[in-house]
Amino acid sequence: MAERDYDVVVIGGGSAGYTAALYCARAGLKTLVVEKTATGGQMSTADWVDNYPGFAEGVEGFGLALEMKKQAERFGAESLFAEVTAAALEGPFKQIQAGGKAYTARAVVAATGAAPRLLGVPGERELVGKGVCYCATCDGPLYRGKTVAVVGGGDSAVTESVFLAKFCRKVILIHRRGELGGVPSYRKALRSLKNVEILLDSAVGELLSDGKLTGLRVRDLKTGRTREIGCEGVFVAIGRQPSTELFRGSLELSPGGYLKADESTETRIPGVFAAGDVREKPFRQIVTAVADGAVAAHMAEEYLSREEAV
Repeated sequence: MAERDYDVVVIGGGSAGYTAALYCARAGLKTLVVEKTATGGQMSTADWVDNYPGFAEGVEGFGLALEMKKQAERFGAESLFAEVTAAALEGPFKQIQAGGKAYTARAVVAATGAAPRLLGVPGERELVGKGVCYCATCDGPLYRGKTVAVVGGGDSAVTESVFLAKFCRKVILIHRRGELGGVPSYRKALRSLKNVEILLDSAVGELLSDGKLTGLRVRDLKTGRTREIGCEGVFVAIGRQPSTELFRGSLELSPGGYLKADESTETRIPGVFAAGDVREKPFRQIVTAVADGAVAAHMAEEYLSREEAV
């Protein structure tokens, strides 16, 4: 027997999850948010958010996350901090196992997010927000007039380098292979920029710091030689790891491991919706996650209304 019955269970307490909870709760739906770590997901790790509408001077990431949680809870949404260990999603009643208890819901919003792949060098986690970044759109403007490095060689790394070159003094792109990937037109645009230096067949071996990032130690993979590069920021663009292990075998995944759902956020299972960074889509930001959350809640409300009418 389930511990409690809900109209909607939202798995993930980031910007998509708490927006979905807000809209569901305001619609009078009994809503539970289950988050395994801390409120806000990736948003809470951002030292400062400058590109979320409504905050002219920017806002602290963790503070924004807490406000989203409080707003959803003001309308009756409940929060549970526990890891979801199993999810049976088929049928009209879905069952979620979390914290050693079972919860049933008539609809589920999967908002488990995606984490950036790490460089895997010592000190990386300690320097997040102190020079180590994973999103040029989010943090790039903080490095205006400064020298930064970008690690990676695919579409994301190339486009982020082009973006950063617009306002950074110098951009150094470091790629472990002998040629860049990505769209040819982007590569051409990158190579035309005079403030961009490209280091191929190279890998970051060490982060240099004095409490904040001061540079990188880079190894030439052909010769084995190392060199030090001075920079005030490094943007890691080597891909993301979607948090979809819970849904493997039940929901359809893209080749990259993201949940397949279109702009309606509907998955292949009726009553199950995918919102935020965990959903396959071309652009991932707080504002797009929030939009997904609102859409998922709307679609969940419509789904539940149809079920009640049957």
